[in-house]
Amino acid sequence: MWLLILFIVVPLIEIALFIQVGGAIGLLATLVIVIATAFLGAALVRSQGAQAMANLRRSMNELTDPTEHLAHGAMILFSGALLLTPGFFTDAIGFALLVPSVRLAVYKALRARVNVQSFEMGGRPQPHGPQDRVIDGEFEEVDPEKRPTHGPSGWTKH
Repeated sequence: MWLLILFIVVPLIEIALFIQVGGAIGLLATLVIVIATAFLGAALVRSQGAQAMANLRRSMNELTDPTEHLAHGAMILFSGALLLTPGFFTDAIGFALLVPSVRLAVYKALRARVNVQSFEMGGRPQPHGPQDRVIDGEFEEVDPEKRPTHGPSGWTKH
């Protein structure tokens, strides 16, 4: 139900803001602002996304909990989608999510609502020694005779 409300309310907010801003500064200036925020947002998302990927790689290499870095990366990706969507309201939310302190506050709020049971890096160690199952078997190598199914041609050597 919340998703349906968002799909109805957000476009209405965007339309109202377009009418207000367009009436105040004009159509051309409004379009320039919308296009400029898309390009600026894409550049910011690229740089912040690269930084988030570097943090995630470092977390994986050090075998530490990567959930915070994954959440930051997801929020940066979401902000990129919002910034590429034309509109002032979505741009404001997108730019807000590019601020690290805002992302950290959102992460802490989400973490308080989500219960993580456990975290493990890699699989469980497999037992070695007498518990290993060994299956003995015998085999015989068979080389089947190669018999051509047709006569020789000029293209092959039989």
